[in-house]
Amino acid sequence: MTALEPGRVTVDVCLVPEDLAAALRDDTRAGLSATPKTMPPVWFYDDRGCDLYEQITRTTEYYPFRTEQALLRRSAGNIATAAGATVLVELGSGNSQKTPLLLGAMAAGPGLEGYVPFDVAEGTLRSAAATLARDLGIGVHAVVGDFHEHLGHIPRVAAPRLVAFLGSTIGNFTPGQRAVFLDDVAGVLEPHDRFLLATDLVKPADRLVAAYDDAAGVTAAFNLNLLTVLNRELGADFDPARFEHRAVWDAGNRWIEMRLLATEAMWVKLPEIDLVAGFAAGEHVRTEISTKFTPDGVAAELAAAGLEVTGTWADPAGDYLLTLARPAA
Repeated sequence: MTALEPGRVTVDVCLVPEDLAAALRDDTRAGLSATPKTMPPVWFYDDRGCDLYEQITRTTEYYPFRTEQALLRRSAGNIATAAGATVLVELGSGNSQKTPLLLGAMAAGPGLEGYVPFDVAEGTLRSAAATLARDLGIGVHAVVGDFHEHLGHIPRVAAPRLVAFLGSTIGNFTPGQRAVFLDDVAGVLEPHDRFLLATDLVKPADRLVAAYDDAAGVTAAFNLNLLTVLNRELGADFDPARFEHRAVWDAGNRWIEMRLLATEAMWVKLPEIDLVAGFAAGEHVRTEISTKFTPDGVAAELAAAGLEVTGTWADPAGDYLLTLARPAA
């Protein structure tokens, strides 16, 4: 068992920069050789990509961030009481911007013994961990890792834990990936632990498309920045001016697809992975999916992983859902 000492920061590094570089090479080689071409959205988030995402959250059209924040502000106390946990584990914690809402509610309710942020970005993780340990006087045990591979490294503590996965990030996974991830989460939960899952709900297609294709073009810049990342990291010669951003609603899969559309036929060299990728005019690279859920669908996916819903909270408009679950008896 791990002890969380007040004010102390511990950082476990399961993922070093060399691992990330290797993963980028593997993902790019596989994705740009596939039909249709794909790239995982994790590679959006270099420094510029993170800044552009912050700008996206402030656009009029992008409702998920502010809706989730308002829902947490309104419901965190009830969630903390229902969970009864004294340690918060946050998967994909990033800069821990929303975290104080849950931490504050836990401190005011069942008590707060510590925080375990989990993310791939070591610098951001260390900075957020130090700030929260100092400001709240709690023990912080951070884990630098990929939640597809390293959930088993989440520290075990004697106290009950609330494992939170916010931002509707689970919507970026395919159904198969979601099933594996939820199985992995269930596998690290003790009987007294709880799991909090945030999901964006199905709504009219025009509103969804607008959220991922804002009028100011911030999301387009965010999407196109992926090509700059590939140029810098893999020596590629993508010309972003020859690609256009697209956001498309796939009703069959109930997800938004973000795409980069080639406006003309071309060959792109990626010397670091010994690849030349051909693009036909009008061909696209799928760079992200963002699945939209129903409450019944969320409950069914959790149940398939052996997790039982114990509470749900939604905003008044029914745009967004927070679901609390426990390991089934």
